[in-house]
Amino acid sequence: MQTVQTTTSEVGADMSRWKTEKQFASWLELCPDNRISVGKILKRGTRQVVNRAATDLRLAAWSLIRSQSALGANFRRLRSKLGAPKAITAMAHKLAQLIYRMLKFGNEYGRQRNGRLRIKIREHQMKWLSRQAASLNLQLIPVPEVRG
Repeated sequence: MQTVQTTTSEVGADMSRWKTEKQFASWLELCPDNRISVGKILKRGTRQVVNRAATDLRLAAWSLIRSQSALGANFRRLRSKLGAPKAITAMAHKLAQLIYRMLKFGNEYGRQRNGRLRIKIREHQMKWLSRQAASLNLQLIPVPEVRG
């Protein structure tokens, strides 16, 4: 609840100041800051956060670690791939996009069922495994799933 109060006090309910959700996330400083000179990347990372709404969105993103929702599953997947700091920033960016859509268009957050997400991830893993097996001249034989 505190995250909602802080975000609305910092941002307000009028989203007409930002044309897109990307601009909104950039204003919150949740986007990459690549310093480039003559085509060479000098520094990567995100800018230092001075915005209380961005700080609260990062805290909300970290609280997803134990959530059984699709957002929680997405955060845990990103955390295993990227590491905690980058995953927190990425999920805070995603939360900022959701807030922008809710306030600008009045859309409700459509919760994905965790089961559908698990099925999608499993299909992706099976496709990846079959490609890996084919590259090693192996063949996969599916085993029926045991529930117990």
